[in-house]
Amino acid sequence: MIDHYVKGECSRISPEAPVQVVDVKYEENRLGGACNVAHNLSALGAKVQLCGVVGEDEQAIKLCSLIQEKGIGSELIFTSPQRMTTQKSRILVSNQQILRIDREKKQAIEQELLDAMFKAIQSKIKEFDALILSDYGKGVLTFEMTQRLILLAQMHHKIILCDPKGSDYSKYRGATLLTPNKKEAFEATGIEIVDKDSLLKALEKLKKECELAYSMITLSEDGIGILDQEMEIIPTQAQEVYDVTGAGDTVISALAFALASGKTIHQACRFANTAAAVVVAKVGSAVANQEEILSFQKSANNIIDFKIITLDQLPRTKNLVFTNGCFDILHRGHVQYLQKAKALGDMLVVGLNSDASVRKIKGEDRPINPQEDRAYLLASLECVDYVIIFDELTPYELIREISPQILVKGADYEGKEVVGSEFAQEVRLIDFVEGKSTTNVIEKIKGGNRWTVQ
Repeated sequence: MIDHYVKGECSRISPEAPVQVVDVKYEENRLGGACNVAHNLSALGAKVQLCGVVGEDEQAIKLCSLIQEKGIGSELIFTSPQRMTTQKSRILVSNQQILRIDREKKQAIEQELLDAMFKAIQSKIKEFDALILSDYGKGVLTFEMTQRLILLAQMHHKIILCDPKGSDYSKYRGATLLTPNKKEAFEATGIEIVDKDSLLKALEKLKKECELAYSMITLSEDGIGILDQEMEIIPTQAQEVYDVTGAGDTVISALAFALASGKTIHQACRFANTAAAVVVAKVGSAVANQEEILSFQKSANNIIDFKIITLDQLPRTKNLVFTNGCFDILHRGHVQYLQKAKALGDMLVVGLNSDASVRKIKGEDRPINPQEDRAYLLASLECVDYVIIFDELTPYELIREISPQILVKGADYEGKEVVGSEFAQEVRLIDFVEGKSTTNVIEKIKGGNRWTVQ
């Protein structure tokens, strides 16, 4: 469908009726409905194919032109002379929507056309990582068609996400997850969500009756409620809300993108929350790209805390540099070493030994500073992009998972085997600053006679 925006100003009331007179300043067409889902995915960097129906009309020409402009695959879009292309026109005054006008037909698509659509998807299903059923109740996703598509995706072990419509969710049985909001979940389950207990009951009912891998309900300003083994509420990150148009499309797109990228359901939900926060701060149906999401995460959180991450939160880049150590008492030698390491690539990731692993390496009287403090100080350095704490004696498994382009160690490793070197494209050794070490600092403190306290 097309989202048509008419933007203008109002300074008077019509003499013909008690309505605003809008002086039109600007008109715009945007991708709406399932097309907006595809646009969101394309903005995130995914390769997308749209499958749906348009009419033989001027709006179809405009819509297909927009789709092609966004680099979205359109070869699975079908035309029906019995339909009109759905268009939703929104009249806005000072960014406030005052009226919406819909042009559409909602009857079920003729069976012959549905069969052709199914065969087209069937022929390409192996090319896809995920299938999104964006149900707007316009006649494509009938009960039979929806079940045929879910069974097809199941056969090929694909992720299946459904944005549901109506009160009978049995048509979505077997999907990976659904994305109803509180109102939609109430209509489907009969359970009004007023607290955590009622939320859990609704999630459990949806998961059981629809045979879902995960049960999920979006909670507007309260975030996302999700049930895997246990229930978790993932809070929203939205700070300013200008327009919620298309926020649901953004959520399901971001979920699909993250899950198809190998993220866990909890990581996917956090990613989707952030993407939605970016979108609702814009006017009209909008999208969020990865750069905007990353920027929002940094601005919404303390930048230093944001840099202390787990392995699964690490963004990947072509020129990733990795080094590791205890970094017990941060000193000039450490800083210069890390600055030189960062200069070798685009992103510097520091593996930090946990307190437990430091004790095993250096004895029970170390570390002097706990891992939280050591990580915070490292993250406060401009040259350090991310800090990952690890418990093992060596960073072997961490390096194996990251597979850095450049692995950096101190020059004292000259002629020695560097742990994890087989997983890096290159190993570089960097000279330490002579006389600068944590051991020397500790010995100086223990000596006492070099310090004067006033």
